[in-house]
Amino acid sequence: MPAEQPRLTRQRGPAQKPGIVHLGLGAFFRAFGAIYIEEAQRKDGGDWGIVGVSLQSSRTRDQLAPQDFVYTAKELGAEASSLRQVEILSDVLAAREDPEAVLSAMADPATRIVSLTVTEKGYCHDPSTGQLNPQHPDIAADLKNPVPVSAPGYLVRALARRKAAGEPPFAVLSCDNLPDNGKLVRGVVIELARLIDPDLATWIEHEGRFPSTMVDRIVPATKPEDIDALAAETGRFDDAPVFHEPFRQWVIEDDFVPAFGTRKRPDLGAVGVQLVDDVAPYEHMKLRMLNGTHSAIAYLGYLAGHETVADTVADAVFAPFLKALWRQEIIPSFEAPPSVDLEIYADELLARFANPGIRHRTWQIAMDGSQKLPQRILGTLKDNLAADRPTSRLATVVAAWMHYAGGTDLNGQPIDVRDPMVDRLKSISDNPADDAEKVAAFLNIRDIFEPDLAGVLKPSVTRTYQDLKTDGVQSVLRSLG
Repeated sequence: MPAEQPRLTRQRGPAQKPGIVHLGLGAFFRAFGAIYIEEAQRKDGGDWGIVGVSLQSSRTRDQLAPQDFVYTAKELGAEASSLRQVEILSDVLAAREDPEAVLSAMADPATRIVSLTVTEKGYCHDPSTGQLNPQHPDIAADLKNPVPVSAPGYLVRALARRKAAGEPPFAVLSCDNLPDNGKLVRGVVIELARLIDPDLATWIEHEGRFPSTMVDRIVPATKPEDIDALAAETGRFDDAPVFHEPFRQWVIEDDFVPAFGTRKRPDLGAVGVQLVDDVAPYEHMKLRMLNGTHSAIAYLGYLAGHETVADTVADAVFAPFLKALWRQEIIPSFEAPPSVDLEIYADELLARFANPGIRHRTWQIAMDGSQKLPQRILGTLKDNLAADRPTSRLATVVAAWMHYAGGTDLNGQPIDVRDPMVDRLKSISDNPADDAEKVAAFLNIRDIFEPDLAGVLKPSVTRTYQDLKTDGVQSVLRSLG
């Protein structure tokens, strides 16, 4: 911290009394959910302060504690930017240092919602089935020890304390990009609870609430130079700012714990959150149209030598590819949400991707591809194959992922692959077998590819895998028309 610059401080009085615990306090939630919740609290009152929890390290707590857990959110538009100071966090806990403090906060009767952004891998499930993976190391540890390690473990142990105390459960609000995320986390929690205490599982089944959500805002990772530039701009040092695009959308299934009555959730509808009976159409729209094309950009853009999403879509071959991917392969695969024109939504997405103010790295989006691919790409592929619709562009994304996941780009340079399956993926790529055998080995990963789908994909993905290797990304995309 520069000596001449004071640290950011709280401006609006003492921290709000908490009503929410958030597991996985990363940049995304602080640039999205926390802002919505603060706006709702200011508008309608109530005790809706947020206790953030870092499940893996103390870094976020250490950054925020010296500035009383407040931080700057900077909106990055194509032509201008704006700043706001966010003060809804009342505390941040480091789970590895003090798991008891986390469980106590979750079990506190004042806590009515526990929200999560733990990424796909944080649910400790099998991505191909959506079911709990009892062999996952964190789940195995949680079954042996009442002090949890995983997010599902914390949910189950905290709910057990609520049940034992005769308190209502908290609502579990997943904010991760997963289809039917409420249903998924409900299933994982109940499965784990059943292995620990069948009576607890039955109570959660009957009393618990797990509303599904759709979340949408692009939040690039904060870099050290961003922190320095913000300090120069404001004259105050903020060690944990977040940066985000202007657009935001939050759709929530309005199903919270009824025992809390009018205090069951903040008045999110008053600040633009869409509270609906069925989130599924919005989930499909976002997962397939935004997240699916984000993954396409991540792998193809990275292999084409582009650092960011905006750089990628500025490449002349990518905009036509993305437009055809949306209109020919993604949009026909699902029903539009009420009153949504998917053609207009696609145009809006392309404009968002092209925003030069957002430096969203392809490498960042490419992380954890083995967990993301089934939801973002393979579901659409499966539906299109069943309906005899085009799949060539989606198959190209799968082939690009295989090149990327192998850890070497098309020019032979190493890639820093971050993925739960990184060792397995690299071993396939490093095998001296020919390209067809490598593709077959990737398709044989049953945690990612269903057998029937793998068999149908094999010819087209093998061909495109070889074409990317010999001709390069731009040539392959041009050939798709």
